[in-house]
Amino acid sequence: MSKPTSPAPYKPEPITGYTEWLPEARLVEQQWMDHIRKVFESYGFCNIETPAVEEIEVLSAKGGDTEKEIYALRRLYDSPQDAEPRVALHYDLTVPMARYVAQHYNDLVFPFKRYQMQKVWRGERPQEGRFREFLQCDIDVIDNEDVSKSFDAELPIIVYEVLQGLGVGPFSINVNNRKILQGFYQGLGIEKITEAIRIADKFDKIGADGVRKSLVDQLQLPEDVAAKCVALAQIRTSDLGFVEQVRALGVQSELLDEGIEELRFVIDHMKDIPAGHIWADLSIARGLDYYTGTVYEGKLLDYPGYPSVCSGGRYENLVGSYLRKKLPGVGMSIGLTRIFAKLLKDGKLPVGPKSTTQLLVAFPQGANRDDVRRTAAHFRSRGVRVEAYHEDKKTPKQLQYASRKGIPYVLFPGADGAPHQVKTLATGEQVEVSADWLPG
Repeated sequence: MSKPTSPAPYKPEPITGYTEWLPEARLVEQQWMDHIRKVFESYGFCNIETPAVEEIEVLSAKGGDTEKEIYALRRLYDSPQDAEPRVALHYDLTVPMARYVAQHYNDLVFPFKRYQMQKVWRGERPQEGRFREFLQCDIDVIDNEDVSKSFDAELPIIVYEVLQGLGVGPFSINVNNRKILQGFYQGLGIEKITEAIRIADKFDKIGADGVRKSLVDQLQLPEDVAAKCVALAQIRTSDLGFVEQVRALGVQSELLDEGIEELRFVIDHMKDIPAGHIWADLSIARGLDYYTGTVYEGKLLDYPGYPSVCSGGRYENLVGSYLRKKLPGVGMSIGLTRIFAKLLKDGKLPVGPKSTTQLLVAFPQGANRDDVRRTAAHFRSRGVRVEAYHEDKKTPKQLQYASRKGIPYVLFPGADGAPHQVKTLATGEQVEVSADWLPG
């Protein structure tokens, strides 16, 4: 009788749109998070963390096409009457933050300055720079009735400091004001302003001709009106020169004047940032409906076709969807995964060792296991990151293990009170040390 054959092992396939770093890359990602956290807290922002899931009604409160991006959750074996999901994974951190502020309003100090560093989930087609699960790092300021315009200038300064410190290469933070777009379109007599803004927001993807054609074909705008919309979107200055260029287009409205003044204030208050990093870019629109004033979008200059790596803006009453109070705010989000994945893929991210261990305590052949354990515990108690080798194997095998993990020092415990010996793997030097020795 033949033996029954065992089933072939299941071979897992990678799931597109999700990242999974090797230890040496994950170590750098954690260092990035530490840096970002340090910068955020240096400006007085406090950390919060909200659940990965929110009620679907909460996530849908801001409108738009968000339902196309939401991953709803339900149990695999729910009964038919429970088939309609009630909760979903959050697709950004702004909406959960707004819900958080509404629920904890009486316990918060305003202006409320918070940062969040969490993963979010979006149901979109994976491609370079676009993931289904990714890490965002957000800062927002929310206040009662009004948020000082100075925060509109401070947030990009903070993001500049973050990106500069991470060494991501040349980048620009582009700033606009939605009131300029809305006021300009009002002055031109355009009725479908929201639709026109969404078309203008595609400027970097479809270019000037694409925007002009879309405005004519989709909104039936006259050619001369569409041409003025394109001319506005083409204005980009590193100083206050945008003001005269907008005025030269000959369009007038009170809302346009208000937007110009607000953008002038923001750009002027960032004049200490080195040239080339901050731009008044009137093509920036941000398609989300809840933005009402300043809007931001950051790009990596070495990758002009790559999606934006930071974004955000001012909103007048996002929290009002959940609370009968006007609580305006302004915020920016850094797409950590988007930046990290691109630099890692292109070999521009220097990765370190596969471990943070500073010292490997070797297991000499014939040694007492308790001596190895106690030696490791002694150095660990002195603040050293220590790993103990757990098997009585030949010394070359243990040294190879330390070398492959990037552990710089290997310590051989001294027997019967004899001094320890430490080998520096980078040089091959081996010397006697006392129990007071610390890695250099």
